[in-house]
Amino acid sequence: MTPLKGKVIVITGGGRGLGRAFALHLARQGARLVINNRNRLVDKHGLGPADHVVAEIRDLGGEAVAEHGDVGDPATAGHLVELAMDIWGRIDACVTSAAVSRPVMFHRSTAEAFESIIRTNVLGTAQVAAACSVVMREQRYGRIVLLASTAGLHGEPTVSAYAASKGAVIALGRSIAAEGAPRGVHTNVLLPYALTQLTDTKMAEQYRDVMDPASVAPVVAALCDPACTLNGEVIVAAGSGLRAADAVEWGTVPVTPGCPEGLAELLARSRAGTAHRYGNAHLGFLDFAEELP
Repeated sequence: MTPLKGKVIVITGGGRGLGRAFALHLARQGARLVINNRNRLVDKHGLGPADHVVAEIRDLGGEAVAEHGDVGDPATAGHLVELAMDIWGRIDACVTSAAVSRPVMFHRSTAEAFESIIRTNVLGTAQVAAACSVVMREQRYGRIVLLASTAGLHGEPTVSAYAASKGAVIALGRSIAAEGAPRGVHTNVLLPYALTQLTDTKMAEQYRDVMDPASVAPVVAALCDPACTLNGEVIVAAGSGLRAADAVEWGTVPVTPGCPEGLAELLARSRAGTAHRYGNAHLGFLDFAEELP
């Protein structure tokens, strides 16, 4: 029996791309799924992406149910939890894959367009994770996997709103990881590279075969595994590889009145120092305060 046999997992954006790959892989591991994907496009039978993934899973002998709400709507999070609890009585894991990106140069973006991306990618992620966390904390067990992007680490031209939203998701994940740990609720953030509807037009031809969304799915399954004790990790994954990612502060250097060095030189000296990594911002503050000259 696989570790995920019978586990109940809520997954957003599960009708297409990465979310679909995750849902199918988790189902093959025996998980029972609540699959969310809003119905922007439906077929002649009125069925949307989530419905088709549920049908695939049921054809495999698995258990799944579709949910069609927009994660940007606060009511969707509550509905996802209600479905899981009404049908199976628990929630063991939550995977937030739903996201949008509308490329445009920052100076040409509108407030409305920027807000719509933040609403889906940040609030949609937070609302679903929070609703699932309530159940998980009562159970004193749960696994949360938030999907972000390396755009949130490094920035990316033409997708400023998307990059900002994914940076927020990374910070969100590290924050709720610290909060959830005492109650057995572990949260990690996954930054995948994959060929999806968001990357199709920009993906170079030589990488397209390697960047199959299905190749990232085993990492998601591992993070949902009850035996996995990782918490607060940020993981970059693609193809057959992964990288650990982190927030780093470098060495502390003195800044004094009349200091002859320019700011660029001071930053270069800092980067030549020791890398500092912290579990939360308060620990970073305390360490910085202790190192001040």
